[in-house]
Amino acid sequence: MLKQTLIKATLAGSKVLQHYFNGSFTVSSKSNINDLVTQADKESEEAIFKVIREEFPDHYLLSEEAGDLKMDSNTKWIIDPIDGTVNFANGIPICCVSIGVEQDGKMILGAVYNPFINEFFFSERGYGATLNDQKIKVSDKSDLLRSCLVTGFPYSYLDTPNGPLQVFEKLIRNNIPVRRLGSAAIDICWVASGRFDGFYEHNLNAWDSAAGFLILEEAGGKVTDFGGNYYSPYQPNILATNGKIHDDLLLAINGNWNP
Repeated sequence: MLKQTLIKATLAGSKVLQHYFNGSFTVSSKSNINDLVTQADKESEEAIFKVIREEFPDHYLLSEEAGDLKMDSNTKWIIDPIDGTVNFANGIPICCVSIGVEQDGKMILGAVYNPFINEFFFSERGYGATLNDQKIKVSDKSDLLRSCLVTGFPYSYLDTPNGPLQVFEKLIRNNIPVRRLGSAAIDICWVASGRFDGFYEHNLNAWDSAAGFLILEEAGGKVTDFGGNYYSPYQPNILATNGKIHDDLLLAINGNWNP
C-alpha cells in the first residue's frame, strides 16, 4: 500500500506542474529574491498531501512549503512538491516532484518524477532502482579526472573554507566538466542512472535529497556527508557518486586532493 500511495501521490503532484508549466501563476520569494515559491509549489503540495492523507491520515509529513506536520507515527513522508522551482518558474523543464518515505528512521521508498521528459525514478530498499520500470545502475568510471560531475549552489554563499566556489574552481581548473542543472533530486538520479559520475552540494534540505539518495544507493552508488560519514538527509552536505570516484572527490571537496 505504501508503494502504490507513493506513486499515486507523485503523479498527483506532477499533474499540477504540467498544468501550470509555461502558463500563468503567482511567484513570490522566501529567503532572498531568487529563493522562489510559486502557486504550483503550493498546489502540488496540496495534491500530494490529499493522496497520502486519504490512505494514511496519521503519518508524519515533512514538506518544503508546509514544514513539519508531526504525527505520532513511525512513518514519515519527506516531500518536495517542485524540486527546481527556479527552473520551473522560468519555463526550464529540469524540475520534478520528489518524495521519500522514511520508516523507523530509515529511508525505505523514493520516487522522483520529471513529467516534462517523462522520467520516473523509483526505488524500494533492497529491490534496486528503476527509471520508467527499467533497472538502472551507476557508471563504472574510476578516474576523477575523466569524470563528469554535477553540483548546485546555495542561495546564500557559504563563506567557509573549501566553499562551493572554491571546490568548483579546483575541479574545473583540472579540466573536469561540472554541470549545474538546478534540481538536486534530478542530479542525484542522473548519477544513479550513470549519466553523471558524481554529485556534491553544500547546504541542502532533507526534501531535496531524501528520495534521490535511496535511489542512488539502490543503483549501486555511495552517499556520504563531507566527512565521509553515512549520509543523513537531515544534515546539509552531500556527496553522491558511483562509489569508484568517491574517495578522490571527497579529498577534492576538503582541499586535500593532488591530481
